[in-house]
Amino acid sequence: MSPALLFSFVIAYFLLLLAVAYFTSRNSNNDTFFIGNKNSNWMLVAFGMIGTSLSGVTFVSVPGGVGDFAGGGFKGFAYMQVAIGYLIGYAVIAFVLLPLYYRLNLTSIYNYLQHRFGNIAYKTGALFFIISRTAGATARLYLVINILQFFILDKMGVPFVVTTAFILLMILLYTFEGGVKTIVYTDTLQTTLMVAGLIVCVIYILQHLHLGGMEALSQMRESGYLTVFNTDVNSKGFFLKQIVGGAFITIAMTGLDQEMMQKNISVKRLADSQKNVMTMAIVMFGVLFLFLMLGGLLYMFVLSKGGMYTDLAGEAGAVKALLVPDPANASQTINVIGDKIFPSVAMNFLPSSIAIMFIIALISALFPSADGALTALTSSFCIDILGLQKRTDMNEKAKKRTRLSVHFSFALVFLICIIIFHIINNNSIIDVILDLAGYTYGPLLGLFAFGIFTRRQLPDSYAITAIALIAPALCYVISRNAADWFGGFQIGIELLLLNGLLTWTGLFLLSKKEVAV
Repeated sequence: MSPALLFSFVIAYFLLLLAVAYFTSRNSNNDTFFIGNKNSNWMLVAFGMIGTSLSGVTFVSVPGGVGDFAGGGFKGFAYMQVAIGYLIGYAVIAFVLLPLYYRLNLTSIYNYLQHRFGNIAYKTGALFFIISRTAGATARLYLVINILQFFILDKMGVPFVVTTAFILLMILLYTFEGGVKTIVYTDTLQTTLMVAGLIVCVIYILQHLHLGGMEALSQMRESGYLTVFNTDVNSKGFFLKQIVGGAFITIAMTGLDQEMMQKNISVKRLADSQKNVMTMAIVMFGVLFLFLMLGGLLYMFVLSKGGMYTDLAGEAGAVKALLVPDPANASQTINVIGDKIFPSVAMNFLPSSIAIMFIIALISALFPSADGALTALTSSFCIDILGLQKRTDMNEKAKKRTRLSVHFSFALVFLICIIIFHIINNNSIIDVILDLAGYTYGPLLGLFAFGIFTRRQLPDSYAITAIALIAPALCYVISRNAADWFGGFQIGIELLLLNGLLTWTGLFLLSKKEVAV
């Protein structure tokens, strides 16, 4: 299919988003941008947040992991271990964190730290959110932009940096006025298109392989793709690590994340916001299972086309690969293992209509995480760092100019970070994101846990910031040496919990008992 034709669908998609932004951002102000005037529909927020939570990484990496190798065997459906943890984490968010946020009537959730500990803790929490969300969002953006670049823009002679700048410009255009109010609607549209693309691809491959759903799952079991629980205690994928880690990843990356909570607290009533979170959790669990099923189908499809597993010499030794004959040149092969399998199959082996659907679904998976992150980072920097809402020396117009400048500045930061990821060029972005979350969200987890579950007081000093910086550094040292120190034990997704525990311990040593009045 012509790259120019595919790119025309990308442009048409942007125009649709701009149209939605135009109609939702009329008569907007700073409250519209930050919290949607506290008038968002909980059902739209719940559905749209599925796309934000999943993102392009889930769209590509989760299916790709099914037939990839880990510890001598397929990863299979092991991601469901993490998904079980997600359900536990969302319950904690709905019934512990949201009541707290609504009781304090927060615009920024990090104001809780100010209420509890003072200004330094508040600024530290906001700073770590900014670092965390910038790193995570740009990693997600890089993955999808890289796919668009490889399959479309490279063939048109467009440099990677130009592609990235163009996409960031489009995101700026449809978020700079309406903010959260616009994103609630664009996320709903994008989630719809992403899930539709997923379902279409599953149905097509099932039909092509002449299988029903249960038959396909049976064949996946026989091939070793359907394994869920990892019982190797020393492995990074041990099921208890994955479930507990998944729960805390959800609590930290959703419940302690301004981007995700900004949409939730834009709902007028607490009860509706709680329904939003639990509805999203249940639906997302089902969607993740569908992504894993698609992954198994993709590997079965490739093997039916003559694909063969083999070893390639890599920097760290033998690396498994899945090579399949190139349909455009039978003398060449394509390595489709891991993150490459879904885009490679969609663009090289499926009909043009399905390829178009894939591109639309892929960019629909890209934007809910990107636009929300850009908006939330702008909100957090303006409210938490600059104190914009409390400034009495600025009128509404001056505040808006400041907000727009910050919004544009974060877009430039995104551009720089994506270029850095492009230079690093890691093949498994989902692992990178989980590692980044472990290091950057850990201090937030420790701060909030200390505030919620103890009544001890902290001095309003930069010692809090120092502890929040030291804990991730200690985690890095422990993680790198764990196998040698602990008889082969590897630290995986539980890194976040360890980081939070170290932060909590440091805060406890710094704290003093609450003084009775």
